[in-house]
Amino acid sequence: MGDRLRFAVGIMGNASSLLLYAAPILTFSRVVRKRSTEEFSCIPYIVALSNCLLYTWYGLPVVSSKWENFPVITINGLGIILELSFIFIYLWFAPTRGKIKAGGITMVVVLIFLVTALVSAFVFHDHHHRKVLVGTVGLVASVAMYAAPLVVVKQVIVTKSVEFMPFYLSFFSFLASVLWLAYGLLSHDLLLASPNLVGLPLGLLQLGLYCKYSGRGIVEEEPSKGDLEQNNCREKPQHRQPVANEIINGKG
Repeated sequence: MGDRLRFAVGIMGNASSLLLYAAPILTFSRVVRKRSTEEFSCIPYIVALSNCLLYTWYGLPVVSSKWENFPVITINGLGIILELSFIFIYLWFAPTRGKIKAGGITMVVVLIFLVTALVSAFVFHDHHHRKVLVGTVGLVASVAMYAAPLVVVKQVIVTKSVEFMPFYLSFFSFLASVLWLAYGLLSHDLLLASPNLVGLPLGLLQLGLYCKYSGRGIVEEEPSKGDLEQNNCREKPQHRQPVANEIINGKG
């Protein structure tokens, strides 16, 4: 019964994570349509790539015992493909400065993964220590992934608009953290459960911000007193225009 429940939660976790990884499709369809990355940040997708790389490695028999974490491999393997696609699109349409920044961070992420994979495979010779190493680095990556959308929180608060904080990314992040927390606890694997203890409140925070500011456009600066006076001066001749027309037409 316990194994069946764990497997069922793993399937639901896979489904929620698939929706989480696929959520940016709407964002990047806009990027392609407008041929511009606008104010969107690439950091959430690069951090998600890091998470997918590490947990795919974590689930493989090199680190885990046999195929005990097969659901972890399947969803994160698919996540690698999706996140790489999003990053490629971002790099294609981003301005030069954005390309350099996103490309540099991506290279650092891939390098960290390669070092972690090599050390776990050739330095440690048992599953326990390999899982501890990869799981610890994965813990940091997971927390960063759940927190990554917060890079736009300041922008949301200042502009009072959630235009550049996609709702589905925040919602499925929250849902996935709930299900993978349950999966980790049922598996008695704290390395899988721990990241979601952080992801859960961060997801709630993002949803709270979305509920507070959704439906509001970007707030423009209020016109200054001088601007109002200039506008009033420009409008005054318009009020006299009908009178002048009446005089010309003999109605005065």
